[in-house]
Amino acid sequence: MFRWRLAKALVLPTILVALGGCSWTPTAGPLGHQVKGDATSTVGPVGLADGPASIPYALVKLTPEIVSLVGRYEPRGLSGVFPDKQVPPSKIKFGIGDVVSVSIFEAAAGGLFIPAEAGVRPGNFVTIPDQTVDNDGNISVPYAGLVKAAGKFNTEIQQDIVNRIKNRAIEPQVVVSLTQQRTSLVSVNGEVNTPVRYPAAAYGAQDRITDAITRAGGIRGQGYETWVMLYRGNRRATVPFANLTYEPSNNIYVQPGDRIYVYREQQKFLAFGATGGGAVGTGVGGAIFQQQGEFNFDAWRINLAEAVGKAGGLSDVQADPGSVFLYRAEPRELAQQLGVDVGKFTGELIPVIFNVNFRNPGGYFLAANFQMRNGDIIFVANAESVDVNKFLFSVNNLIGTANNTLILGQNGLILYNAIRAQQGAGTGNGAVVVGGATTTP
Repeated sequence: MFRWRLAKALVLPTILVALGGCSWTPTAGPLGHQVKGDATSTVGPVGLADGPASIPYALVKLTPEIVSLVGRYEPRGLSGVFPDKQVPPSKIKFGIGDVVSVSIFEAAAGGLFIPAEAGVRPGNFVTIPDQTVDNDGNISVPYAGLVKAAGKFNTEIQQDIVNRIKNRAIEPQVVVSLTQQRTSLVSVNGEVNTPVRYPAAAYGAQDRITDAITRAGGIRGQGYETWVMLYRGNRRATVPFANLTYEPSNNIYVQPGDRIYVYREQQKFLAFGATGGGAVGTGVGGAIFQQQGEFNFDAWRINLAEAVGKAGGLSDVQADPGSVFLYRAEPRELAQQLGVDVGKFTGELIPVIFNVNFRNPGGYFLAANFQMRNGDIIFVANAESVDVNKFLFSVNNLIGTANNTLILGQNGLILYNAIRAQQGAGTGNGAVVVGGATTTP
C-alpha cells in the first residue's frame, strides 16, 4: 500500500510536469509549438496565437505562393547598389600623372608653327614632345601657355588650345592624345591567376565585370566558391561569381577607377536540432546525438530539401516532421509582400522563420523549390514525446539513486549487526541492533 501511494505521489505529477514542457530536460532547442506560439507576426495557418518573443520575428508557413514570391526576389547585387549599372564606360578624362601628346596642324606653311620653306614637307603639322600632366593639372603648349588638362576630355583640351592660338596660327587644328594612361585605371586582384591594373578603355571597348576578370587571367577556384567584390567611389557590393553569369543584370559595366577584389569562401548553412546525420552514440532517454553544425553548399545554389538531406535528413526517432524551420533575415519590402505585419518591426531586415511541414507529402515539393541563401539556419524541433521520455528517464534516475541510498543504509545496518554479533559471541553478550533498538538474548 505504501509503495502504491508513493508511486501515485511521484509518477503522476512527473507525467503532468513532463507534458507541460519542463525546462530542465536536456534538448537541442525549442519545441515546435514554442516557435509557433512566440512569433510576433504569423503568416499562414499555424493554429496558435501570437505570443511575446525576446527578439521579435515573423513566422511564415511555406505555401506555393510564398515559395514563388521568395524565388522571384533576388538580394541586392551589383545592379542594385550601383545606379549606373547599364551606363557604358564614359570617355576618359585626363588626370595628374598622365603622359600627353599634342600635335598642331596648320592649313598652310608660313604660319606660327610651319615655316614657309616647309611646303615640301609631307603634312603641315608639328608634334610637341610628350609631357606629363603636372601636380596642378596643367600641360604647357608653346604660344598657348599653361593649359588645364586634369579633369577634362581630350576634345575640351584641343578646343582650349585652338582658341588660344587661332589669331596667330593659320586655321589651326589640334590633336591631343594619351601616350601613357596613369589614371582612370581598373584594378583586379585577389583569387585571380594574374592580378592586373590596366587602363580603362577610352573608346570602343565596353568591359563588364567578367571581362575585367578575364583580363586578370580568370578565377583560380571553382565558380560556386568564388565571390566578387566591387569598390566604386565610396560604395561597395559583393556577389557570388556565378551570379554574374546566371543573373546577367549583375554583370555591369566597368567604370574608370573601379577596384575588383576576388576571393574564395564557400557558401554555408547551419543545421541544428533533430537532424539525422551521423549518429555517434546514445544519451539521456536513449536519444541519438546528431551531427549538427556548419555545412557547405558545394554549389552556387541548393534548395531546402537538398540542405536537409546534407544534414542527414530528419531523425526517425526524434524529429517532429511538422516543425522544420528555416531562419533568415529578409528585406523589409519582401517581408511585406509575404504578408508580414512589418509595422511591428524596426530596421530594414526583418527576422523571418519559414515553417515547412514534412508530414504533408507536398511539403517536400515546396522544399525542393525553396532556394537556400548563404548563412541560413535550419532547425528541426523534437517531437514532444521525446521530451516526455527524457523527463521520465531523468526521474527514473532520481528514484534509482534514492533506492540505492536506502539499500546502502540497509546493508550498513546488516554489517553493523554482524560485527556486534561477532563481538557478543566473544564476550558472552549477544546483544544486536534491530530497528534501532538493542536486544539481549
